[in-house]
Amino acid sequence: MSEWRIGDLKLIKVLEHEDLWQGRIIAPMMTAENVLKEAGWLVPRFANEAGRIRISFHSLIVESGGLRILIDTCVGDNKQREFSRWNMKQCGYLAALEQAGYPRESIDRVICTHLHVDHVGWNTMLENGRWVPTFPNARYLLSRREWEHWSQITGGENGLVMNDSVRPVIDAGLVDWIEGGFQVTKEVATELTPGHSPGHMSVRIVSRGHEGVVSGDMIHHPIQCGHPEWKTGFDFDADLACATRSGFLARCADERTLFVGTHFASPTAGRIERRGEAFRFEA
Repeated sequence: MSEWRIGDLKLIKVLEHEDLWQGRIIAPMMTAENVLKEAGWLVPRFANEAGRIRISFHSLIVESGGLRILIDTCVGDNKQREFSRWNMKQCGYLAALEQAGYPRESIDRVICTHLHVDHVGWNTMLENGRWVPTFPNARYLLSRREWEHWSQITGGENGLVMNDSVRPVIDAGLVDWIEGGFQVTKEVATELTPGHSPGHMSVRIVSRGHEGVVSGDMIHHPIQCGHPEWKTGFDFDADLACATRSGFLARCADERTLFVGTHFASPTAGRIERRGEAFRFEA
């Protein structure tokens, strides 16, 4: 567990798991050779000596306006997935939430930045052979634009994800449909950051003149700060994703916003610094 202060608010990271990947899984340009060209600031925190990148899967929790707000719900347990590392996964996520002081029944709001497999997994849990909401007392804040797109794809893994991790919370009547620009509390709001998915959102936190932002998959790895033009294979609209990423990084650099990467390995949060025409993540 890690935590940061944003004005009067505390932001807490609860880890599901961290993994080493070949960067090309995310972006063709993210080869081991290209990663190691920047080893001086990437290794060992964000990559290893062989050029494999570190990817973290975690939730972020902020308390604001009397609400306990959880952002993104990782991969989940007991779920049939095409990616072997995630298939029927077992981890200690719920225990980690408890240890951080946030038992699942205490969560008031769940924000999913988008509806990809690794951001909705713990929306539900397996109970007596049925998928039930993991956070029974929460309202789930989901993008209507995301649902309208992904719910039309009924086959393959996307169909599985919708059926085991999204439809059950809709059927339970726990969903509020929102878009970027939704004010959750006076200090926490969603922000449309399109490209990676049709209705992708980031989350902005403002308190006493201090700002922080939770990226979602607008960016996956710190090396993309130096190469915001690198297109990823998971983007719905890769050109738009690159433009969104470049503009967002520029704003964070200019405004000295605390940047919290949804997939950034520890230390996860830091500042965006300008480096010529590109940027650097400084933890």
